[in-house]
Amino acid sequence: MNKHILEKDVQLYIKANREKSPAEIALKKSPFTHVSSAELASQIDGWQRSVKKLPTWANSDGIYYPDKINLEQCSSEHTALIKQTFIAKGSRVIDLTGGFSVDSCYLAQEAKEVIHCEINEKLSEIVSYNASILRVPNLVCKACDGIELLKNCPDNSYDYIYVDPSRRVSLTKVFLLEDCEPNIVANQDLFFRKSKFIISKLSPLLDISTAISSLNHVRYVYVISLDNDCKELLFIQERGYIGETKIRAIRLFADQLQSFEFTYSEERATLSRFLMPQYYLYDPDVAITKAGAFKSIGKAYGLGKIHQHAHLYTSELLQPDFPGRIFKIEQILPYSALKKNNPYKQANISIRNFPEKVEVIRKKHKIKDGGKIYLFFTTDINNNLIIIESSRIQ
Repeated sequence: MNKHILEKDVQLYIKANREKSPAEIALKKSPFTHVSSAELASQIDGWQRSVKKLPTWANSDGIYYPDKINLEQCSSEHTALIKQTFIAKGSRVIDLTGGFSVDSCYLAQEAKEVIHCEINEKLSEIVSYNASILRVPNLVCKACDGIELLKNCPDNSYDYIYVDPSRRVSLTKVFLLEDCEPNIVANQDLFFRKSKFIISKLSPLLDISTAISSLNHVRYVYVISLDNDCKELLFIQERGYIGETKIRAIRLFADQLQSFEFTYSEERATLSRFLMPQYYLYDPDVAITKAGAFKSIGKAYGLGKIHQHAHLYTSELLQPDFPGRIFKIEQILPYSALKKNNPYKQANISIRNFPEKVEVIRKKHKIKDGGKIYLFFTTDINNNLIIIESSRIQ
């Protein structure tokens, strides 16, 4: 951490140039003796990355930004706010894999104290400094291996253990839960000796059922999406819990939040109703589909499915609270009709259980992207390939 970056004239320069290209700044000669052009560019790049993802950091003067990879890997403030609701007021928390501390800072707003463990000494120093700027006095930074620190703590030292295992090991991307670092599967006994609850932030690519079978006492799984992009899977383990895991899909969009909760036994017991497209079409948010609520969501909102494998839903009456995109169906065409007479010069195209890819359809039928028309290429209950022309309601 180069403390010269925090000097007043350097901070004023960064603020005056923060809208410029970091690459452009990096190529210029630095006006400062003890701060390089690359360091100035890095701070500007950090601010630009934080504007949407970390607005509290971006809007606070004097923040020191870490390396780009640390910003890429950290949580957004939107998802950190969700985690804040998981813990009890005045509790004791340890974050074993602290990183840039976004989650730790939000947990600290509820907790009595949060221990932030970060093996990267430079990053730990940056986090400690930023915590003072952000006025988070109960964030205690430890430049250490969180697992080793935990081993030396007395049993029941904490109420919550928070861990975000790295999916990159020795610069190689790993996909199995057991291959991540730290290995939370192998360390479960240790975790439960030191804490009652374990909160694990896991890759959105992970298979939820497989992870539940690998982890003990999983009470909740949260699937969090932001603007229809699945961001995080959060597993909440509670020492001694023996009930069925509850799955909660959380959709964050346009400063709003929708949630849907179910269990896999409920999903298995639910029978779908299949219908030809009615007046309205529903495209579930990615949080719903990742969670696996394919039948439960239809039952909850009284919808019919277009096809067993299409995951598109329909109804005669509007269901405005549905967690996903909602469309008014304008007309339904057989796919074969497009070959004879294509009325669409521009449209937004989606495929659901359809044999051709979007780019193939665009090229074959010369349909430009965009506009107000939404075309769903899918399969109906009679296994016919169809096009649903629609206009978006919300």
